[in-house]
Amino acid sequence: MFEMRRACARPREVQMNGKYYITTAIAYASGKPHIGNMYEIVLSDFLARFRRRQGYDVFFQTGTDEHGEKVENKAAAAGVTPKQFVDDVAGEIKSLWDLMNISYDKFIRTTDADHEAQVAEIFDRMLEQGDIYKGSYKGWYCTPCESFWTESQLVDGKCPDCGREVKLSEEEAYFFRMSAYADRLMKYYEEHPDFILPLSRKNEMVNNFLKPGLQDLCVSRSTFSWGIPVKSDPKHVVYVWLDALTNYITGLGYDCRGNCGEKYNKYWPAEVHIVGKDIVRFHTIYWPIFLMSLGVPLPKQVFGHPWLLQDGGKMSKSKGNVMYADDLASVFGVDAVRYFLLSAVPYDNDGLVSWELVNDTVNGELANVYGNLVNRTVAMTNQYLGGVLSDKKVAEAVDEDLKAVVKGAYAKVCAKVDAYKMSDALAEIMTVFRRANKYIDETAPWVLARDESKRDRLATVLYNLAESIVIGSSMLACAMPASCEKAVGEFGTEIRAFDKLGEFGLLADGTRVTDKPEILFGRLKMKEVEEKVEAIAKSKQVETSVGEAAPAKTEKKEEAAPEGTATLIDIAKFKEVSLRVGHILTAEKVEKADKLLKFTVRVGEEERTIVSGIAKYYTPEEMVGKQVVVVANLKPAKLRGIESQGMLLCAVTAEGDVVLVSPEKPVPSGSEVC
Repeated sequence: MFEMRRACARPREVQMNGKYYITTAIAYASGKPHIGNMYEIVLSDFLARFRRRQGYDVFFQTGTDEHGEKVENKAAAAGVTPKQFVDDVAGEIKSLWDLMNISYDKFIRTTDADHEAQVAEIFDRMLEQGDIYKGSYKGWYCTPCESFWTESQLVDGKCPDCGREVKLSEEEAYFFRMSAYADRLMKYYEEHPDFILPLSRKNEMVNNFLKPGLQDLCVSRSTFSWGIPVKSDPKHVVYVWLDALTNYITGLGYDCRGNCGEKYNKYWPAEVHIVGKDIVRFHTIYWPIFLMSLGVPLPKQVFGHPWLLQDGGKMSKSKGNVMYADDLASVFGVDAVRYFLLSAVPYDNDGLVSWELVNDTVNGELANVYGNLVNRTVAMTNQYLGGVLSDKKVAEAVDEDLKAVVKGAYAKVCAKVDAYKMSDALAEIMTVFRRANKYIDETAPWVLARDESKRDRLATVLYNLAESIVIGSSMLACAMPASCEKAVGEFGTEIRAFDKLGEFGLLADGTRVTDKPEILFGRLKMKEVEEKVEAIAKSKQVETSVGEAAPAKTEKKEEAAPEGTATLIDIAKFKEVSLRVGHILTAEKVEKADKLLKFTVRVGEEERTIVSGIAKYYTPEEMVGKQVVVVANLKPAKLRGIESQGMLLCAVTAEGDVVLVSPEKPVPSGSEVC
């Protein structure tokens, strides 16, 4: 078992507010996690650090999910045992977490002996009390997702979750009576409206799974051996999701026979499980029902975060569009990558990542706004005041506005963090630094320095700037711990306790700034980034992760026309098509049509009903408020009895993913697209 660690110490002066148990989904040990996976880990780490700084007794758990058919197959392909395979991959994952300065308290592995023993006991107890029974299963199985599907659940004959090929499988299996707990779970949802966040995720669980009726769940496999054996029937191994989900309690020392450990008694139930939106179903339906079966309290919240996408699509090694945190960190630095991840993903919408976007963020926000502010303030203090800070209290009206923004920031940041709106929380912190930069322009210290009679006013201005930087950095340190500690260190002080952030003027008179300031964030031109990326690519070994070969490059055929080349048309023909910007007012699913969504779209002064087959790719909740491109002069057509008055313009990737075409920035509804 990996040893527990703590990378973030609690401020000594802060009083404990109570316990706070936070978890990530455990990473599947089939290969190296990509940058999209790392978003969840950094998000959870930010929240854990923030709560510690607020005085909570935090226990932060993450780790690896190591059983299942996929691992067994990959190990066989690599010519090693499954245990050897997962030992290597888990070590790589843990090293990546450590590189990114993740302050976990425990890194659990599902191959830990105590976890395996407890899972076997849990299965037996569920079997003894009749929640698990033996039967047989015939269905379509997706190996990557470790999931069975019925014929009707498949989408174009493929897995509805990941879109990969499935295989027909029939085997003896044990089943959990999910249906017996459906009403109880629905009642829990009703009594705890904030159990699942965002609300759109809850609506999806209710409408897509609970209301249609829960099917009993297959909880064992007998066609492979890499898993935890069922004690009373060892030819079966425990279904990977029952195994993986229980890590949240076994990691604390839970014992289903009643001899629970101290940590379990102290920290359970969890304050929040942080998981990706694609596995919300497992954490808000299967997991609560398992806990109900065991008589264990449910976690207080499950937050299903959006995805971080590359080039408008979900990252996939098979697609060859994967980016890794260590590669990004080697170019921009660990803290810069952490900041980007937290800032790039909104509360309930997917974010985008690319080398260019990261570079723009580092240059525009970290270098220009934050780093430049620190550097200018230190430089001016050294140049004009001999490096000594002192509040001479020669105030002007502009000072009060600065102080109001700075002192009010912490409450605003707390509100955003409490709502899991981390990108908005960072925006509030950056407001402090933007206001301080504006304050420099308003006060013009270089002008004050020319007039000896203004020396005390100059000292006050630079003191106010230093104090603003210290307060802002003390909040930002949860996102960028190393960089922010370095920044406040240049002002001869330390990261300030949260309970002091509403006060202005705590920096001691006579504090000396460093005489050797460092550039916190260097600016890179995109050409420099591209050169570094090319060097990274060249240095990559053929094996991109343990036992997994890099996708082979396809040689370009000379003089071959691209597949699907369109027939050329003249401009007159193109002008016959009217493309307009529309604003989606309402969205809902079409009854008995799994692929269709019905929209009310405002196009200029009129409202139209448009039906579109994008239900697989977008939920109704996330569509409301979007601007879209509408084919406005298309003849109306009836779809499932609904007259559709136009078409939403979409792009289709080579893998079949559908992405809406939207304006780069908001424009008036009805605007012509040309």
